[in-house]
Order: sequence, then structure tokens, then C-alpha cells
Amino acid sequence: MKIKLLTLTIAGALAFAACGGAAAVSPGYAEGYAPAATSAPAATEAPASIDGSNPTTVERLIIKNANLSLVVDDPLETVNTITHLAEGAGGYVVSTNTYQTNFSGQLAVQAGMQIRIPGDKLTPVLEQLKQMAVEVKSENVSGQDVTADYVDLQSRLTNLEAKEKQLQSILEETRDPDAVLKVFDKLSETREQIELIKGQMKYYKESAAFSSVSLDLIPNVVAQPIEIGGWHPEGVAKDSLETLARIWQGLIDNGIRFTIICGPFLLILALPLLRVIRWMRNNARRVERMEQEEKKG
Repeated sequence: MKIKLLTLTIAGALAFAACGGAAAVSPGYAEGYAPAATSAPAATEAPASIDGSNPTTVERLIIKNANLSLVVDDPLETVNTITHLAEGAGGYVVSTNTYQTNFSGQLAVQAGMQIRIPGDKLTPVLEQLKQMAVEVKSENVSGQDVTADYVDLQSRLTNLEAKEKQLQSILEETRDPDAVLKVFDKLSETREQIELIKGQMKYYKESAAFSSVSLDLIPNVVAQPIEIGGWHPEGVAKDSLETLARIWQGLIDNGIRFTIICGPFLLILALPLLRVIRWMRNNARRVERMEQEEKKG
């Protein structure tokens, strides 16, 4: 009896100690651990980044492009200067176009360029370009945030790559020829979609890394208006064009009025005239037939 009582006492003490330990160190609140019930999933805690990692912030992808129209003293020399500027900034020249313009008997060289420079250096490079000009005719800088599009492409790429692996596994296990062809077609379609998405992602990254700058270099002589003894030929040309436009406008207006007002009367007069012409044609044919019959007789 004493042994049983001692056994029950020891068992009760062990149970009480176990319950007390469980209450003192509850799940999720042990030292060094966060509460398991309140921990958020990684996907909601930190959105996926561009390179597939999972930091707390997402790197922004912004495509910036600029267009400049500059008046310069020597377009050819400016082309060389801009080339060195772009290469010095870590960029490159995409295209260059130079051509001659005959302006009032004087040949002048104009040029067009397209360069790409690192996106983080766009602002200082634009300032240097404007300092080369005698006059800035126009300036346009545009930006497009493609971060969300890029992250969406990254997600689609992950899903397609997982689908590709599944199709490859199915293809290896399938023995039915018809089923093999169907799986192979699906696998080819999936791979094509993967390549398209990778190409779009590459375009976004390269466009965001290097901004495009289009330049129109106008020689200073072309930008200056011609003036000879107070005479402005551009004003004479403008007046002549306005006069020509008024003449054509008057002719077209009169034609429309004539058609609307006189058209019905002309139609009424034309009907009897058409009948007379038809009768004359029939009569001429009849006479011709009679003459042919007389010759045969």
C-alpha cells in the first residue's frame, strides 16, 4: 500500500512539473524564437526582387529617354565631341547621320545622333550636351517605370520553367507515341514562351541600364533668319502660300456651290439630251443596216 501511494505521488509530481514547464515555455515564445502563429509568410513579408531574391525592397526599373534639338556652330566637330562624351560616361554611339543642306546657296552640314549612356548619368550628360549648343531648340525627357512588368515576367518565367520540368519528366516516362507527340508539342510551346519572356526581361534591364538620347544638331547658319536690307524672304514665302491657299479655297467653294445649286437642273436637262443622242445612234445603225442589205441584194 505504501509502495502504491509513493508511486502515485511521484507520478503526480512529474505530471505537475511537465504542465508547469509547458506553461513556462509555451510554443512560439521561447527565448530566441518568434511566435509561430504570428509569423507572416515570406511572400507577403518581402516582395520578390528583380533578380529572384527576396529582399525587403524592390529595385526600381525605370526606362528614361531624351530628345534634344541643338543649334551648334560646327555639327561635325560636335559629333566627335559627343562621341567622346558618351564613351567617357560609359556609354556608346548607336547611330550617326550627317548630310548637307543647301540654304540660300550656302551649303551647311546637319547631323543626327543616337547615343546610349548609363541611366544614372543621364542628367549630367544632358547638361554637358546643352552647354555645347548655341541654342537649345527643344528638349524632351521621358520616363517609364517597368518594375511591375518585370516582376510579373519573373513570376511567369518561374511558373513556365516549373512547367517545363514537369513536361520533361512526363516525356521521359511516356511510352505511347501519340502521347509523346502531344507532350513534345506542349514542351516546345513552353520553351518558346520562356525565350520570349527572357527576351522581354533582357530588353527591360538593358533599356533601364542605358538611357537613349536622340540628338538633332542644327548648324548655326541655318538657324539664323535671312535678312537683306530689311527684306525677309520667309515673310514673302508665307504670304505667297497664304494667297495660293485662298485661291484654291475659293475654287473649291465655288465648285461645291455650283454642284449643289445647278446639279439638279443640269440633270433634268441632261435626260432629254441623252434620249436624243440614243435616238440618233439607233437611227444611224438602222441606216447602216439598210445600206448593207442593199449591197448584198
